Amino acid sequence: MSFSSPVSGPQRPLKLEFPQSLATYDDYAAAQKTVDFLADKEFPVENCMIVGTELKQIERITGRLTWSKVALAGVLSGAWLGVFVGLIMSLFGGENFLFILLSTVLLGVVFGLIWSLIGYAATRGTRDFSSVKVVVPTKYEVLVEHKVAARARDLLAELPGALPNPLS
Repeated sequence: MSFSSPVSGPQRPLKLEFPQSLATYDDYAAAQKTVDFLADKEFPVENCMIVGTELKQIERITGRLTWSKVALAGVLSGAWLGVFVGLIMSLFGGENFLFILLSTVLLGVVFGLIWSLIGYAATRGTRDFSSVKVVVPTKYEVLVEHKVAARARDLLAELPGALPNPLS
């Protein structure tokens, strides 16, 4: 894993110079515990980084899509867009606040309805469900700059239950 950079410090907060692996863990809490332990031992933790590795995508199916659900979602989305545009326009229009707001909401509803139905029709039934996707790491690696790696390993050897694996 290469996270090296010739520039360090405030210009590159997510970069380390010649990082070395200190340990790899199966959960974030263990990696965080390691860095916290090093901080308690007055180790310069600004030379550390926790990196999530071995990413996987998880997709949670939230429900079945139907024409009516798609239409309702389009109407609601369009209404919110109409309210937003109406409020912005009323700042400059001034006189007929209620007319501007209602007309933009109506146009938003029509736009949202049509757009969502066209989008759903374009899928031709190949995706008749709604879902939420998230990418999560399965491993967490604690990296340290090369100049302090030996000290970090020595300190980590004092942590009960810590199993640093510099070759992982």
